[in-house]
Amino acid sequence: MNVTTKTTVPWLLLVFSLPAKRASQRVEIWRKLQRYGMLPLRSSGYVLPNSAINQERMEWLAAAIRIYKGQASVVQAQGFDDLPAGQLKQRFLEARAHDYQKLLHEAKKILAMSLPRRPAGRLNRLRRRFLELQDIDFFGSPSRARLESLLNRIDQVETPKPARGRTRKAGDYVNRLWITRPRPGIDRVSSAWLIRRFIDPKAKFVFGDEPATHADAIPFDMFCPQGFGHRGEDCTFETLYKEFSIRDRRVRRIAEIIHDADLGDEKFARPEGQGLDRVLNGWAKQELPDDKLLERGTELIEGLYESLA
Repeated sequence: MNVTTKTTVPWLLLVFSLPAKRASQRVEIWRKLQRYGMLPLRSSGYVLPNSAINQERMEWLAAAIRIYKGQASVVQAQGFDDLPAGQLKQRFLEARAHDYQKLLHEAKKILAMSLPRRPAGRLNRLRRRFLELQDIDFFGSPSRARLESLLNRIDQVETPKPARGRTRKAGDYVNRLWITRPRPGIDRVSSAWLIRRFIDPKAKFVFGDEPATHADAIPFDMFCPQGFGHRGEDCTFETLYKEFSIRDRRVRRIAEIIHDADLGDEKFARPEGQGLDRVLNGWAKQELPDDKLLERGTELIEGLYESLA
């Protein structure tokens, strides 16, 4: 009996050509090659480690090249005779080290600034670029840990300290009923997630337009002075995050995402929340009950939290 064993082909190769007159399309393709972390070979073509997502990216890029009247082929390759696997892997590591080094230089400059002088947009662009690099850091560059450590130091310095005279007793907010408005959107959903994840693990939620209908409930994101809501330039999620002095760098980043999605002022230059908001709006159009909408939304935010690890 013959047994066929399936071997994994380790590399993907993209070979293409574009007409010389397609200058703008050539620039567009080059930018995508950079974004996907493709390594140029000295002979011709671009290479990536073989994975489902990398193959999909190459196939879409090849399709775009053909639309631009060019020619493109995606090839699975066992190896390259003039470039051993170890040397090829080292070139990927060197490319990422170069990218991380630029971000390290930028992070050190920001860390050297006093807190009032630190530009929020610049810091958030740095964090976003770090996430992009993680996606194409195929072999785990040692520089990644150095940059992550530096970003953690910046987050620790920026973690808000509890205000004097406003220290909250944890027991006052445990095993409580919380009330918010019906049809919860991005700020209320994420606030409910924050409450249950970090403040009141056994929290129960009800919906209503008037807090008086549930006098024993803690209001959040309601049009009343009681409880927790928008304060100054902060959305409800940010208010809770600061009031309860939650020291978690992932929560801080989610706070910025929710702020931009809820208030739409682009304060933190974080567009990720727009997609989350659209998903929630889509579920709302399906006429899901409020409790089911909240349940799905909190699962969505939990997924976001885990993705930032």
